[in-house]
Amino acid sequence: MRAFNLLVSTYRNREEDCISELWYLLRELGDEGAEAWRTVVPGLVAVKTGLDPFKASKRLGLMASERPWDFKYTLKLTPIEVVVPTSLDDIAKAAQGLAERKIGSSDTYRVTVNKRATMLRTSEVVEAVASRISRKVNLKNPDWTVLVEIVGEDTGVSVVKQGDVVSIAKMLGR
Repeated sequence: MRAFNLLVSTYRNREEDCISELWYLLRELGDEGAEAWRTVVPGLVAVKTGLDPFKASKRLGLMASERPWDFKYTLKLTPIEVVVPTSLDDIAKAAQGLAERKIGSSDTYRVTVNKRATMLRTSEVVEAVASRISRKVNLKNPDWTVLVEIVGEDTGVSVVKQGDVVSIAKMLGR
């Protein structure tokens, strides 16, 4: 398992261009040692940055609004807090740990699963995660989203607020 803390969407068959673009942009933010690589899923790049992934994605979003010409291949940035093997138990434990730390007792949440290259069903992932989080669920307007990003044998888990996942494509009208 290779740890990553950002998942980046790009165009299919443009992963290498996206990796180069990210390398350049992350260096500009001060991360000389950032690594990026293709995943098993076409159009999806994993990144390991030394920067806080939430701050990095927001700063890249700000850069994109100021200099859209520098963002040809980066479409969406998703911060990842924990990477675990793709098993229901590991995913649920990671989500529970993050939720207990971040979601207040009066806050609401929802579980969102993006699954790629797996036989797991969305409903079983949602059930496994939600059964371990003792907070109120709100599917339409939650305070927090427990985000489960399954990429083959690796799964990234984050607890995010609206706006933490940065869509450069939407921002720039692509």
